[in-house]
Amino acid sequence: MFTGIVEETGTVMSFTQSEQSWRLVVGAQKVVEDAAIGDSIAVNGCCLTLVQFDAQSLQFDLLEETRRLTTFDALDAGSEVNLERAARLNGKMGGHFVTGHIDGLGEIEVIEPRGADTYLRVRAPDGTGRYLVHKGSIAIEGISLTVAEVEGDVFSVWLIPHTMSETNLHAKQAGDGVNLEFDMLGKYVEKLVAPTLT
Repeated sequence: MFTGIVEETGTVMSFTQSEQSWRLVVGAQKVVEDAAIGDSIAVNGCCLTLVQFDAQSLQFDLLEETRRLTTFDALDAGSEVNLERAARLNGKMGGHFVTGHIDGLGEIEVIEPRGADTYLRVRAPDGTGRYLVHKGSIAIEGISLTVAEVEGDVFSVWLIPHTMSETNLHAKQAGDGVNLEFDMLGKYVEKLVAPTLT
């Protein structure tokens, strides 16, 4: 479980395919401080299991399906990725409950400065607009954000300068894909209510 509050951006050192899996190696500083094999770490919002690490890097094994269904498909050496360790329930809880299980890929339609802030508009997968609620929560690339506008499957958020400087969104442009995780409360409500509507 995560909160969507990115702790640092890491840099992809390598992303290579082996016979059994894809191996992702990410350079990091803060997230390695108390790392342990088996830890869950959100990388661009996707929950991955730490399989190896040292003082400056983290290593993960990914299934082909994970690579294919997320923005990892576009990662190269040098790519920036958002990193967050699993939530600790003995401290502050910012953001919202994020599982690290990506629901689908969105496509950036607009990302541009407007005054001191940045406006981001994203097209979500067809039919997923039902999970988008004005002033509700959404995780984009693992970042907990508040939905500002919704039109069908298209939604927008506003990004403060801190978010732009501390996450990988500053490197994104129109046409880029982003990992999306919708608020799990809405998904549970849909699951529970659906049988009563048939």
